[in-house]
Amino acid sequence: MNEPLSAHTTFQIGGPADVYIEPNDADALAQSVCLCRENNVPYFLLGKGSNVLFGDNGFRGAVVSTARLFGCHVLEGQRIYAEAGAELKDVCDLALAHGLSGLEFACGIPGSVGGATFMNAGAYDGEIRNVVSYVAVLLPDGSRCEVSHVDMGFGYRKSILQKDGYTALATVFQLVPGDKAAIKAKMDELAEKRETKQPLAMASAGSTFKRPEGHFAGKLIMEAGLCGYAVGGAQVSELHCGFVVNTGGATAADVLALIEHIRETVHRKSGVWLKPEVCLIGE
Repeated sequence: MNEPLSAHTTFQIGGPADVYIEPNDADALAQSVCLCRENNVPYFLLGKGSNVLFGDNGFRGAVVSTARLFGCHVLEGQRIYAEAGAELKDVCDLALAHGLSGLEFACGIPGSVGGATFMNAGAYDGEIRNVVSYVAVLLPDGSRCEVSHVDMGFGYRKSILQKDGYTALATVFQLVPGDKAAIKAKMDELAEKRETKQPLAMASAGSTFKRPEGHFAGKLIMEAGLCGYAVGGAQVSELHCGFVVNTGGATAADVLALIEHIRETVHRKSGVWLKPEVCLIGE
């Protein structure tokens, strides 16, 4: 009861949830979700807590975490089965160990498989949709099915899972055989890029804004003169302007005020309205 959500998000921001649940397996996850639906209790599925900003007053309802659903293993052929709470990094490391290529782009994305599938996460010209075979899904009526990649409705930062009541239980990735040395070299190259160009040492939700067509959000923000601009404990990263970081003690109100200032300033300078990528949840 009254679990502080700041302890479960990469932003380290957020008030309490009325109820916080960590199911032990997919069956318990399905039961928790169905119980919430049957009793008309609002609920939110939480993975590793990246790409999420909870309000300072928290969440009125139940936050259901997939933190304990972290299993992943190689299936016959070149496929990997990963539960919704598995960390992308762990899945990428498993692929490397078995000489399977296709997930290198995701090795540094700080999220869970469920969250990455939900939003079709991507980086460095790669996207989750390019490597999904199918997703095990809990449907609104409590039944389960396997949804193939062609039916997942993948688009830029979206999928069918964003429809009300669809819950990812696990994702199966279809990969291809590759040279282990080449796979590791690519992962190391992308890790170095992230370490030198992104504020990984500071609390954030990842990229704050979606990429506007024909532009880069970070470049527009920098050109608007907002590098290092702060509201309270929330700041535009001086390393990468596409990130809003928590410099210590930031509130959700600080972040929201900064996001709105960024949007208005960038629009005034360039005519482009930036759209937040981070999910704004709760009160």
